[in-house]
Amino acid sequence: MERTGQTVELDVRPYLRKKMEPFKIIMDTVNELNKDDIFILHATFKPTPLYGLMKTKGYAHKVEKIESDHWISTFIHKNSEHHLEDLAEYQIKEESHDEQERLAESSPSQIYELDNRGLEPPQPMIRTLKKLEEALPGDEVIIHNDRVPVFLIEELNTLGYSYEVEEQPDGSARIHIHKK
Repeated sequence: MERTGQTVELDVRPYLRKKMEPFKIIMDTVNELNKDDIFILHATFKPTPLYGLMKTKGYAHKVEKIESDHWISTFIHKNSEHHLEDLAEYQIKEESHDEQERLAESSPSQIYELDNRGLEPPQPMIRTLKKLEEALPGDEVIIHNDRVPVFLIEELNTLGYSYEVEEQPDGSARIHIHKK
């Protein structure tokens, strides 16, 4: 059976470069997709939080780093099984490669500290998620933000990270995030 859907491509890099939050634009696009459509997203970073959200909506993904500030994520609805096999094979290879890299770099746990104070959204979230992506299991990322990062905490819950929030007397917040 031939695919009847279309390829929907969205490039949010211009929004991110202007420090604008593209989440609503992405979700509006996703909500317009048909089950047999392929969604291709261009971003300036690997949008890891989006993968968990899209999985809950029934999508599988593959990701490709084109340049340091150009990531392409391709999403296919799991109901499109005739195209899912290629994507699943790609994901398995990617996960296997990631695991091999982590095992090769086995070392004592690290603590990373990020001072996100004074940064405009979504930069604190982008910096934190990027550092979590780079961190190895067992590492801890400690961030210091101007306030409790509500949207980040939602993403941490979605991604399954454990964390502790320490509200500071000046209204800022330090968050200890543990990578599993």
